[in-house]
Amino acid sequence: MEAILVDCVQKSLHHFMHSNAIFISQRLCAQFPSETNLQLLAGCYLHSNQAYSAYHILKGTQMAQSRYLFALSCFHMDLLSEAEATLCPANEPGAEVPNGAAGHYLLGLIYRYTDRRKSAIQHFKQALSMDPLMWVAYEELCILGAAEEATLVFGEAAAFSIQKQYLNCSTSPNPNVSPVDSNEVATTRPCMSEELSPRQLKQMQGLKDIAAYHHGASILGGAAGQPINSSSSNTSFCNTPSPMVVQLSSVAPPPLCRNVLPNGQNVSTLGADSSPKSTVNSPIQAPRRKFVGEGKLRKISGRLFSDSGPRRSSRLSSESSLNANANSTVVSGNGTNNSYKGGSKLNHMAFRTMAIRKGQSWANENIDEGIRNDVPDDSSNNTSTNSCSSLVIEAKTYEQEAATFQIGGQVTSGAKVITGASEILTLLKILGEGYRLACLYRCQDALDTYLKLPQKHYNTGWVLSQVGKAYFELVDHLEADRAFILARQITPYSLEGMDIHSTVLYHLKEDMKLSYLAQELISTDRLAPQSWCAMGNCYSLQKDHETALKNFQRAVQLNPRFAYAHTLCGHEYVALEDFENGIKCYQSALRVDSRHYNAWYGLGMLYLRQEKLEFSEHHFRMAFQINPRSSVILTYLGTALHALKRSEEALVIMEKAILADKKNPLPMYQKANILMSLSNFDEALDVLEDLKQCAPDESSVYALMGNIYRRRNMHERAMFHYGIALDLKPSATDAAIIKAAIEKLHIPDEFEDDDE
Repeated sequence: MEAILVDCVQKSLHHFMHSNAIFISQRLCAQFPSETNLQLLAGCYLHSNQAYSAYHILKGTQMAQSRYLFALSCFHMDLLSEAEATLCPANEPGAEVPNGAAGHYLLGLIYRYTDRRKSAIQHFKQALSMDPLMWVAYEELCILGAAEEATLVFGEAAAFSIQKQYLNCSTSPNPNVSPVDSNEVATTRPCMSEELSPRQLKQMQGLKDIAAYHHGASILGGAAGQPINSSSSNTSFCNTPSPMVVQLSSVAPPPLCRNVLPNGQNVSTLGADSSPKSTVNSPIQAPRRKFVGEGKLRKISGRLFSDSGPRRSSRLSSESSLNANANSTVVSGNGTNNSYKGGSKLNHMAFRTMAIRKGQSWANENIDEGIRNDVPDDSSNNTSTNSCSSLVIEAKTYEQEAATFQIGGQVTSGAKVITGASEILTLLKILGEGYRLACLYRCQDALDTYLKLPQKHYNTGWVLSQVGKAYFELVDHLEADRAFILARQITPYSLEGMDIHSTVLYHLKEDMKLSYLAQELISTDRLAPQSWCAMGNCYSLQKDHETALKNFQRAVQLNPRFAYAHTLCGHEYVALEDFENGIKCYQSALRVDSRHYNAWYGLGMLYLRQEKLEFSEHHFRMAFQINPRSSVILTYLGTALHALKRSEEALVIMEKAILADKKNPLPMYQKANILMSLSNFDEALDVLEDLKQCAPDESSVYALMGNIYRRRNMHERAMFHYGIALDLKPSATDAAIIKAAIEKLHIPDEFEDDDE
């Protein structure tokens, strides 16, 4: 009965029938109360986004998988301290983090959101070393600005690690082989089946209609029937036991439906999908010890007097969904060659050139890794022994490459596993390096890197959205819009980057397109923060800041870890001149992502408006350290320095801002303003003459020229430029300032207040 119930739950999860899975799991736990069955029930609730139910079910449990699921529930409920205490018990300082790479990734997220950057980086790196295909861990490292070059991360060491995961399962010579070989891979890892006789395979097929009980079955995201934990009885589903075996050894499993072969070997049961999960090629083994891992803006308004800058940030908090089945690495086994042309492939023979220590028997080394002894020895006996060892190991390697493995329900050869790992990592090197450069705001370099991708990968929603973000940071809104439109056409169901797309349309003042996009996103997913950010931008463009604020607050409510939404709330509060709440929103964004430079910029602008100049300079400098290539940030940093009477230093900053973006007229205007304050009138006029070529319809340029001529007592020329400025229809505030300046033209000895 228990086996049937477990199998029913697995099939229900596989078919996304979560309500049925929960109901059957409840019956299972009532009839057969055990912690592993509680794990299954909690997993069903997590699948249904009911973390609070999983939290109460698993509270007080002790098994490693239970602790991981409980910590995951705490994380979703924002109980970060409790999640950390579960993964790292205070009374067990040296305890292993449960669930391997996934556990370290979850712990890294906890440390990140509790502002412990170094610890977060350490655990993300540990997760990546244990599972080189855990892309989300590399993403987090990029967001934190701590990622190594993708060429190093996804290099030969990563390829070797993947090969060990998939090739060593069935070739271990004894049950006490180094735990490094397990690499925390779940029991879905491949096991060789070519040694089974047809009779044995027929016996396996005889189990097809029997519901096999996998003790501690797959809970998070695996296919139906995939086991997470093996039982501790005399049955081994794979001759590399699951890392969870030791943790479950104290739980007495129910009877298993199994077929014992004459030689004492066991055949794995069949899952609900009737495909063999694994086969056994060695005698029954004792549980292995647990594995320990090897590695440890810009916004330019219609007038230059405006204090507005890069209103929206393209650096998102990157809230990655937890890879709940991170221990199970899937490699396509269909033999399809998807490597991009021109990319170098790792030669699988290269992994056989590692030297065995001199004088040491080959039997003491991990022969399954294909290591060949190339170290010469003076002793003829040792030479003979090493020669034999080399031949045996090389033969073993060729056997391994020719062997067939079952990976992800498909049968593939060892050689294809090696080639596939190389192709996957070659792709990840380009994607990873492009993403890393984008997070460092080296956006042009990132764009150049993405162009190295094969066309089939470049023309995907994720890549094109990253391209759009890069163009947005380069203040090329038209190109950004094109990239986002193409991404939307290819993946209309994806909301990746659509919040930034709405900001692009905000800057382009495309109110109709923005309104259409917002409604389209709401109809696609009204529970996504990106949808409500787009709606908020739509209202903000119409100057309805109160309604815009409500929409941004809705985005925050849906995802409190979405830093961009907090920043947008801050912008709206500032527009409503509610500076206190604006500060709180910017600070909330920085708690989520300390490298969210637009929040630093927003605080700098807020303090500049309040004339808290020292605070303003500090926050602009913090934004500059994160994004040193932003012309707008440099411009306002120079403005703050000029307000602090540090004009010479401000001039240097303005020169850098001009070089950073020659299309941006704002730093040129501010440079002329600073030069005028230093009485360098001729230089200021030269700068403004150049600026007129870039912004011929900007009234503030002519107004500043009028101020300079007025300071030089050239009243006619001053009046001429004031008149042009008024003809260009400036804002009501600027028009009042210009008219006041005209009235003072003929008043002798009048010392006007310069609009600096």
